Amino acid sequence: MRVLVAGAGGAIGRPIVRHLVSWGHEVWGIARANEGAARIAADGATPVIADVLDLADVTRAVAAVRPEVVIDQLTALPRHYSPQAMRDTLASSNEVRVLGGANVQKAALAAGATRFIAQSGSYFYRPGEGLAEESEPFVADGPPLVDGSAAAFLQVEDRIRSLPEGTTGLVLRYGFYYGPGTWYSPDGDMGEQARAGQLGVLGSGSGIWSFVHVDDAAEFTARVAVESQATGVVNVTDSDPLPMRDVMRTFSAFAGGVEPAEYPITEATDADGVFYATKMRGASNRRAREEFGFSPRRLEWLRP
Repeated sequence: MRVLVAGAGGAIGRPIVRHLVSWGHEVWGIARANEGAARIAADGATPVIADVLDLADVTRAVAAVRPEVVIDQLTALPRHYSPQAMRDTLASSNEVRVLGGANVQKAALAAGATRFIAQSGSYFYRPGEGLAEESEPFVADGPPLVDGSAAAFLQVEDRIRSLPEGTTGLVLRYGFYYGPGTWYSPDGDMGEQARAGQLGVLGSGSGIWSFVHVDDAAEFTARVAVESQATGVVNVTDSDPLPMRDVMRTFSAFAGGVEPAEYPITEATDADGVFYATKMRGASNRRAREEFGFSPRRLEWLRP
């Protein structure tokens, strides 16, 4: 198949490309500049340099590819994680996801593509009991960072649901990535923060976090893109959801860090931080396992 990956030079885009290439598909990856193009070429795909925020530019580029399948992994997250860094990049990241993704989709439809896979997240379900299934709603009227990110993902999802007749689309709500090239690896940003004593537990730390190894997510994404015509929404998470307090403690130990400090919630505490620490709801991977045979590895830092 002829497959176009938007965001092909990113943490999940690269292993997606490598899987598709190894399976014998013709793969192209969109890059913003030469550095990203070099990574795409190193992974065995053909780089296409285009500004996804420029509809005319991306239309020109995609027309030359004539993809059958499009995998949208566009994002613009900061290399260093902090609440302030996330706030500072929220607008630009959402613009890339919403406008950039829409431009790629329009260009690909015009070029004849019939299958679309889009990235979403499993971290914005409305607080409640148990793990959230895909039918449950996202948080509404949440704190600014959560609300803005959730709204952007919902715009992406609505675009996939509105594809024209004769095309199929699937939304993948990933858990937090961990593994090579991500924040959550011993040599990644959060590993460095763990060793610097910068990780902490806020309040009760009872919010439930769902992760997924980036290679498991990539293999699943590549497979459902080219081997399935499934539609709708799928949570792509592992089977080891943990309270935030246990995430911080076990990951820090795994990365060679120190015991995370504990911080009380006060009137001055960041509201987004309170959501992630105490209100976040883990996601069920039941559909991925039962309908698609997804078999994610155990959360790496919980292995004996």
